[in-house]
Amino acid sequence: MIGSVAEIVDVPVGGHDQAILLRGVSTEAPVLLFLEGGPGGTGIGRIRNSGQDLEQDFVVATWDQRGTGKSYDALEPTSTLTVDQVVEDTLEVTEYLRGRFDEQKIYLVGSSWGTILGTLAVQRSPELFHAYVGTGQMVDPFETDQLMYAESLKDAKTRGDNDMATALQDLGEPPPYRNTLDYPVAIASNPKLMNFQHGSDYSASSEYPSSLFVGEYTLLEQLRGMAAIAETFNALYPPLSGTDFRTDVPTLDVPVYLVEGRHEAAGRETLAREWYDLLAAPSKNYVQFADSGHTPPFDEPGHFARLMSDLLPGTKGP
Repeated sequence: MIGSVAEIVDVPVGGHDQAILLRGVSTEAPVLLFLEGGPGGTGIGRIRNSGQDLEQDFVVATWDQRGTGKSYDALEPTSTLTVDQVVEDTLEVTEYLRGRFDEQKIYLVGSSWGTILGTLAVQRSPELFHAYVGTGQMVDPFETDQLMYAESLKDAKTRGDNDMATALQDLGEPPPYRNTLDYPVAIASNPKLMNFQHGSDYSASSEYPSSLFVGEYTLLEQLRGMAAIAETFNALYPPLSGTDFRTDVPTLDVPVYLVEGRHEAAGRETLAREWYDLLAAPSKNYVQFADSGHTPPFDEPGHFARLMSDLLPGTKGP
């Protein structure tokens, strides 16, 4: 194998310097761009802890999106931090990776919010990608909010947690909430929806902000990164109110793989399955991981790496 890579690079993207972690045992391997969830999350810490198997077959590029993690300084002005701009940023990062590693196409993997960016990027420029892999696929975020709110309220009542049930009823059904941070509060009231417990045989990955607590981040970046989770969410989540891939994205012109965890919340999985059934693509596969929740690449990293490796012969292309 020719040369390994393990570095963090600052790349001009959308008029702002943004950070990308590059790791792989060979720079000649195919390139995989990983899009983290949120909005406001960073995947660098979780990829460092869970991505070693992926790095055997791919150059794994983990991008701290504008306003997150090591790209926190790119947050302002938030007036230009739009969903459309972050999709354009995704394509610009893709172009950087194609040029840097002399690849005509790359693999695109999205997680949660990253599936929104990934789906829209592939819809806009399918010629740049070998395949699209959605994990914890989002389809209509605000309908998911409604379904998960109902699930949280039902769970609180079933558990006899009258205080939580009352708090949820006082909060009211989304959307919209005046305070956008009430969305994760409503979800976090139900431990199952946050992947904290699904039975004695299930152990889910750490969520934010623990993903910031790795050597790649300074203490200041960790502190600012935690603030970015709220600030970036506040800028990018409300505009998703009109998003519904069942009508907006009926076709993708690349092979599509949806990787869902058996313990995923019904409010997400139901819509992902509906979109998958409607979607037209050159090929498509719906894969369920038995011991995963919302984040299969981190819940079962070895299994996910094997799945990605299996894609190479059939989708690598020119």
